[in-house]
Amino acid sequence: MVLTLRQTLREYGKGLVVIVLILVAWQGAAMVIQNNYILPEIGEIGGVLLSPVVPILGGQSLLANMLVSLREVLTGFFCAAALAIPLGLLIGWSAEVRAYLNPVIQILRPVPPIAWMPFAIAWFGIGFKSILFIIALGAFFPILINTVDGVERVQKRWIEVAEIFHATFFEKFRTVVIPGALPTIWTGLRVSFGVAWMCVVAAEMLPGTTAGLGFLIMYAYNLGQLQVIGAGMIVIGIIGIGADALFRAGQARLFGWQGRD
Repeated sequence: MVLTLRQTLREYGKGLVVIVLILVAWQGAAMVIQNNYILPEIGEIGGVLLSPVVPILGGQSLLANMLVSLREVLTGFFCAAALAIPLGLLIGWSAEVRAYLNPVIQILRPVPPIAWMPFAIAWFGIGFKSILFIIALGAFFPILINTVDGVERVQKRWIEVAEIFHATFFEKFRTVVIPGALPTIWTGLRVSFGVAWMCVVAAEMLPGTTAGLGFLIMYAYNLGQLQVIGAGMIVIGIIGIGADALFRAGQARLFGWQGRD
């Protein structure tokens, strides 16, 4: 696993070259424009990032807002996984269940999670529950679709071998179907976590929220504090890239057997 992490870090290290070039271009443009209400300098954004525990704009600190968003994302993400994985296993295994549920899934899946916000507020009120609903809804479908796909990709001969040894239904499911589908399910979890982050930022920007990175970005926008917006965006990106690196390392560690003869 250490080797895998080193490889992942090397890959991201190459990308740092591009990031540095973007930062240099940003700083150059900011120095030319000389208007913080249009493009703040990198140093001002860095000043916010280097003071993560200092209250911002009369409210909570950058770290406190980050922890609020992270709590919401993780809660919604795990709720979505707890619902989507069992349902996906059932749909992928049973053609009868798939025939009943697939039309509903295909109708609901393209609807943006944020479009459900009026219903979320009506059902759960303004605050944590409605945000949690939006996050879980957004994270639900990537996990569900990948779980169904993972079950359908399980090779039939594996199941036939289990049947030769007189495996029961639950034994086949536990020893063949679930392990065979896990790599694809893991991919769904990886995609889903990124979607969950997008959902929480959008949901926290709506009226009624009082904390979180999305709230901080919108509040800073209303006050014209673009350096705070930039800092919030960078924190979101750092958490996203860190989570993705962990998922990739876990995939290589747990499912490195894929593609081997």
